[in-house]
Amino acid sequence: MSELRSILHPTDFSDASAEAFVHALRIALTAQCSLTLLHVADTADTRDWATFPHVRMALANWGLINEQEPEAAVAERLGVAIAKIELAPQSAIDGILQYLDEHPADLIVLATQGRDGTARWLQGSVAEAIARESKTATLFVPNGARGFVDPLRGEIHLKRLLIPVDRDPKPAAAVGAIMRFAHLLVGPQVEERLFHVGRDAPQLQHHAKPHLPVPVAVVSGDPVDGIINEAIDWQPDLIAMPTAGRHGFLDALRGSTTERVIRQAPCPVLAMPV
Repeated sequence: MSELRSILHPTDFSDASAEAFVHALRIALTAQCSLTLLHVADTADTRDWATFPHVRMALANWGLINEQEPEAAVAERLGVAIAKIELAPQSAIDGILQYLDEHPADLIVLATQGRDGTARWLQGSVAEAIARESKTATLFVPNGARGFVDPLRGEIHLKRLLIPVDRDPKPAAAVGAIMRFAHLLVGPQVEERLFHVGRDAPQLQHHAKPHLPVPVAVVSGDPVDGIINEAIDWQPDLIAMPTAGRHGFLDALRGSTTERVIRQAPCPVLAMPV
């Protein structure tokens, strides 16, 4: 992610998607990039797509616009183009992937079921499948987890960043992209912790001071348990994982480390392709 110019937020109208929506909207405002809200229609869906998500309501609550202002005023005043796209009824995965193929994005923001969620279209690992096949940097926002965007005030609270690293994939480029993303949102004051589960931790240089090595905390045990336990103990606002695979940037096999972390994480997870 050398530059953040466009964000895609697929939504299914569920309450689980609301938290992901405010993250997508706040990041787009901060990065001054375009935001597309994408919905795959369902013949059983009776809700009004024209009124969801409530972009103007959210912006008004954050004190950025008057809720009665026309949509054109949003782009003019805030410098962010926001589009709502509805696709014909079809497989959510197929429709979103085809849209991405024709309209590439720099970042996807997706809601996930989390530990206890029941979002309709997220059942069956739809979120992970979209990220795995699209090979695009993806922010997963678990339903019910602690997010880093205040939905009522629109403030970003990103102070701690946990980055699990390994020798494969080689993490240097992805860690650099992760730090650029964090600095874009909150500046250089974010505290990062590089973390390795295993015996042989990779060696990395400091992104701002290449002559200095970056300390990497090391623990033993199961990678997923180690990452989740560290997230519970240290309480980061975001887990950011350099990821790779044979056929996509998430492991082509089910049950990959990244997918398992996403399902148990107490905070959002950013999967950054190498």
